[in-house]
Amino acid sequence: MAANKLYIGRKVRDLRQANRATQAQFAERLGISVSYLNQIENNQRPVSAGVLVALAEKFRIDLAELSGGEGDRLVSALSETLTDTLFDGYTPSLQELKLVTQNAPGFAHALIAAHRAYRHNSEQLASINDTLGRSLAAAETTPYEEVRDFFHFVDNYIGDLDMLAEALAAEIGIGDADPGPVLSGYLERHYGVRVARATQNDDLVRAYDPEARLLTLNPYLPAPTRHFQIALQIAQLHAEAVVDSVAAGAGFRTTEAYEICRIGLHNYFAGALLLPYRRFMAAAREVRHDLDLLAARFGASLEQVCHRLSTLQRPGQKGVPIFFARIDRAGNITKRHSATRLQFARFGAACPLWNAHQAFESPGRITRQLAETPDGARYLCLSMQVSRGGRGFRQPQQHYALALGCEVSYAENFIYADDMDLTNASAYDPIGISCRICERTQCASRAVPPLKGRLVIEHNMRRTIPYSIRPAGDAPQS
Repeated sequence: MAANKLYIGRKVRDLRQANRATQAQFAERLGISVSYLNQIENNQRPVSAGVLVALAEKFRIDLAELSGGEGDRLVSALSETLTDTLFDGYTPSLQELKLVTQNAPGFAHALIAAHRAYRHNSEQLASINDTLGRSLAAAETTPYEEVRDFFHFVDNYIGDLDMLAEALAAEIGIGDADPGPVLSGYLERHYGVRVARATQNDDLVRAYDPEARLLTLNPYLPAPTRHFQIALQIAQLHAEAVVDSVAAGAGFRTTEAYEICRIGLHNYFAGALLLPYRRFMAAAREVRHDLDLLAARFGASLEQVCHRLSTLQRPGQKGVPIFFARIDRAGNITKRHSATRLQFARFGAACPLWNAHQAFESPGRITRQLAETPDGARYLCLSMQVSRGGRGFRQPQQHYALALGCEVSYAENFIYADDMDLTNASAYDPIGISCRICERTQCASRAVPPLKGRLVIEHNMRRTIPYSIRPAGDAPQS
């Protein structure tokens, strides 16, 4: 199979402009003609291997950053948007999608936002009999969706916050000892804030009294959660200016989204403080991404470890590209990020054949799966169940599945792949993104018909699926 051609015109143009070079100057340093550079920047010609090597040597950049798949998230979101029946009669090629997302990412984001608003309004109007007299304001994009998309499209990495947290971790010695005393000691020495335990066991997790300089924590929190809540308080005091700057620069439409984003950024700093970037990435490589060992080494929870692995996207120092998601029992994806070609559906449930759903059947252990998506990409998928909530007989707990994985080409970095036959095509389970956009027409686990495609109903024959699916655009048989 021929290798995919690499069109990275916008990245090359941004790199040239960052170096304040004209096309003639830049082309001379690369050893190519000005006309060839102009064609590259306008995505009229792909980048050759020789040009890639020259870019790496002359400008000291990581080839993975140029040829990586960070644009896949936007391509996936735009592709899913255009599968809506609203766009019947138009099915763009992958190359068309890439050209739009690479050359006009702002336009792609605008189209996705417009489609999201359209869907919300359509759903609201569909249930108008039940909501008559209510405001249609609820049909707008929710603040949580705005914030989710913000983190999704910045690659789940906030450089200013991450480096600030890493510097503080080195200053106070995070990673060298039990983080609890280190964090609480720093909080009291530098900010005069004492940490105390609440006297009652209710649904309180944390409470901060700024006047009394007192942080109160639930006495029954597990150690990793307690450490995280202290780190979160440090984030609010130590990183407030950076958090406010990042949130203000995101351009949210509502105050609610702005405030929700600030919470997310405080959480980001807390995770980066407990799991400092370079130290954590080095440990992950050392133990080959053994999640239990990483959790034990840093005094963290499995969820904290998985989430942190998904943020290792620092330019020039990227970790293994992974996907990460948290799913509740109803199949709702409450956290998600992917630095791989696998992108999660923005609407609807995840594929029922994905092993993430099996985590609830096997509490206490990590489930493994080799999976293949319709585009031919293959993945090592891991899933596990985690529980959150209060302790005690009458305190409710929430149970979630964590899903983590990488493309098979990176599987050797994971200890979980050691005894798996990665070369055996029959070992891979066929999975999709979600039924509404899945291309597999013969999947017995299909829950709903695809948005695009004609249904053929056969009254005199019953198969596993009660209908056949003809690709969109195919003429019906006479």
